[in-house]
Amino acid sequence: MINGHCGGRYLDDRAFWPVLARAEALKLPIYLHPTQSPKPVVDAWYRGLKPAVAEMMANGGWGWHIETALHVLRMVLGGVFDAHPELQIVIGHMGETLPFMIERVDSMPPSVTGLKKPVSAYLRENVHYTFAGFNFLPTFLQLLMEVGVDRIIFSADHPYRPMAEARAFLDSLPVSPADRDAIAHGNAERLFGV
Repeated sequence: MINGHCGGRYLDDRAFWPVLARAEALKLPIYLHPTQSPKPVVDAWYRGLKPAVAEMMANGGWGWHIETALHVLRMVLGGVFDAHPELQIVIGHMGETLPFMIERVDSMPPSVTGLKKPVSAYLRENVHYTFAGFNFLPTFLQLLMEVGVDRIIFSADHPYRPMAEARAFLDSLPVSPADRDAIAHGNAERLFGV
């Protein structure tokens, strides 16, 4: 697990590529956990708001999710997955806003990005998505429609959200028993090799 950027440097920075190459060789995914944006970004985006509001917006209320989505896009656009095509990452919170924007990011075609594939292909082939406390049916359905059941992994986001709530959400999903089993444990077992 990596908690977002490292001192303002993202995983597309070539200094991190030996770590990414090793994870790829070992067939071990990297969990990219949210963190607050670098201070200049926080200052620019949230300056002028009430301190308590700015704090929430910079963290779990908005900023963590946008920061993580940007980090994933930097990895894609920085060529990480072209260089390391078997590398897998995991992100939480039903995709950190990326499923909602998946069609939009394809407005950057390979002829512009220099990538081997459209941006959405990497989001569907190199990224796995956990619930992480986002127990919202419309959000789940968007994720399911965009990436398919094989890329979704159950999680609870403890201690921020209770396990019982996450489990009740999993049990209520309008999916087949086989898909529920895949989300509950099968996809994670496959991804982590357990």
